[in-house]
Amino acid sequence: MDRTIVYPGAIPLDTDILNINRNVLVGIGALSAAVLGTAMVADGLGCLPSVPASLTITLAPGSITQFGPVDANAYGSLAADTSEQIVKMGINLDPVTFTLAAPVSSGQSVNYLIEATFAETDAGPVVLPYVNAANPSVPYSGPGNSGAAQNTARIERVQLQVKPGAAAAAGTQTTPAVDEGWVGLYVVTVNYGQSAITASDIAALPQAPFIGFKLPQLRPGFSSIQVFESSGAFIVPAGVTQVKVRAVGGGGGAGYHATLPGGGGGQGGTAIDIIGGLTAGQIVAVTVGAGGAPPSSPGDGGAGGTSSFGSYLSASGGGGGGGGTAALFATAGGVGGIGSGARINQAGAMGGDGIAVACRGGDGGGDGRGRGASGPVTGFSASGFGGGGGGGGTTTGGTNPVGSPGGLGAPGIVIVEY
Repeated sequence: MDRTIVYPGAIPLDTDILNINRNVLVGIGALSAAVLGTAMVADGLGCLPSVPASLTITLAPGSITQFGPVDANAYGSLAADTSEQIVKMGINLDPVTFTLAAPVSSGQSVNYLIEATFAETDAGPVVLPYVNAANPSVPYSGPGNSGAAQNTARIERVQLQVKPGAAAAAGTQTTPAVDEGWVGLYVVTVNYGQSAITASDIAALPQAPFIGFKLPQLRPGFSSIQVFESSGAFIVPAGVTQVKVRAVGGGGGAGYHATLPGGGGGQGGTAIDIIGGLTAGQIVAVTVGAGGAPPSSPGDGGAGGTSSFGSYLSASGGGGGGGGTAALFATAGGVGGIGSGARINQAGAMGGDGIAVACRGGDGGGDGRGRGASGPVTGFSASGFGGGGGGGGTTTGGTNPVGSPGGLGAPGIVIVEY
């Protein structure tokens, strides 16, 4: 940031002070741009009903930033600077009130738009004393002893205004468009016959550029986690615009063969990605795929269900292990599921084939898989998220082997970090 240099005994100039002020303005503007960016940002400026209740609303103190020229007009003896751009902040230290009106026709409602912009004006006119070189003990009144008043402050404020929409049948009224160079903050709805505005009549516009969180709320990376072991919904917290999501599909159920060991179920697929562009309060549906069920009579195992995070990404379930009654040499393990829509789309592990010569069912696919059973034992169910169920074994010895049921695939999971 530039700084003005002065020296002992030098004649002080008005530009010494003016340049200090401009340099501070530029320095703070650069810091604001680094932290907030160059788009318009609002802070504070809460919209509240009056107390006692009436048709008056109050906009609380607050601020707004706007990218623009350093000085659109001359600043004292300094020329205007319109070629260089900085972020400037308008600050309201006092509340601003507006009185609204209800529609005059029965059954009608009207939407009022509250919008804001940055305003810079020169104010504080004073008749200043000037040095009278001919008689220093008797100063001039105003420049050239003209008696003219001059502005003594350049003030930067939040300019607020109310823009009424057209009254219409309740529920059909529309909010007026935001004017160019302004930002919309709130919509206030007033109905026919209404004599007082309540908090329920005031709604912040979704696109209003309010600061979502302050520095103490900043967290490094993804420091919070929400785990879904069953379907539900993720509600985007305040200040969060992106999340890291890992979705795992359900594991496939193992097969059940009448005379052979059953095939193991496949593992559910995996999808991993960082999802941005979210807004506070946004609701994202979360689906967690169920584990595939083994059949109760000879046949293929059921496929695992698909897990998903809204329409952003999904992971299909693993396929069921082979089974049935056909006189096959072996029963095949189920295929793995696959991720979709993410930057990392991982296929799940395949289930193991039934091993006839060992009378042993195939293992399920993936971590936490169910183990295939040996001998006339039911296959083991998977214990880890997305693992496939283990195939059932067969009786040993004799000429008429009998197969056993397979194990259940494990459900999937969706993990959201933010």
